[in-house]
Amino acid sequence: MTSTGTGADRFPAGTFTPDPRPAAPWKMLASQARIETLLFLRHGEQQLLSLVIPVALLIAMSLVPVVPLDDPVQQVYPMTVGIALMSAGFTGQSIAVAFDRRYGALKRIGASGVPKWALIGGKVAAVLAAVVVQLIILSIIGLLLGWRPDASGFLAAVVFLAVGVFTFTSLGLLLGGTLGSDVVLALGNTVWFLFMGASVVTVIDQDLPSAARDVLELLPSVALTDGLVDASAGSFNLAGLIVLLVWGVVASTLAVRRFSFTMDDD
Repeated sequence: MTSTGTGADRFPAGTFTPDPRPAAPWKMLASQARIETLLFLRHGEQQLLSLVIPVALLIAMSLVPVVPLDDPVQQVYPMTVGIALMSAGFTGQSIAVAFDRRYGALKRIGASGVPKWALIGGKVAAVLAAVVVQLIILSIIGLLLGWRPDASGFLAAVVFLAVGVFTFTSLGLLLGGTLGSDVVLALGNTVWFLFMGASVVTVIDQDLPSAARDVLELLPSVALTDGLVDASAGSFNLAGLIVLLVWGVVASTLAVRRFSFTMDDD
């Protein structure tokens, strides 16, 4: 009869020695980013809001002769990209986070030791992945409709897209991580419509009074849209970038400090 040996013979010394310590920050962030990305891309309602509606706007406003612009697609395409990004980062994340809190999903994530910054970073990464998909689809449609960007504005567009993801995801997490789910559902959609309306008005209304335009340009949605429109034409909108950064820094700071994994009635 052959001896199987003892456990000490089969495994090196220290194999089962406990080593309690937190995972490396980059590992926590990478793991959370993967989970959040898969969840986001599998959510049909979020894809409707962040992709189907922008695609419909791009096609309708480029082909239907109701927009008083000489070459509508050159300005409508950047606008719809901004709306798609805003939908994914702000509305989609705020509502998803609020209902995750309501049903206890985030409480379990918090109990696992995932810090708030890793949760926020993971959701930002998920939005980035969604934006890549949006860009591919919208760009193909835009090119078919006649959109011809200025290559010199490529870097500016990348900067605005990155800062836009950061800003709108932070706003979404601030809203979804601090208020009740019913309030977030109503407020998130209302703010989304207001942001989208402001972006559309600034693009199609060339006769908008300068005072009104100055006020609207302080909104993050308008700052993003203006920045992308200018980038498509080969220029860089520094004022718009500053507005986006201010909104993003304030929102992310408040989100990290005020974000709650649970609701008061949990």
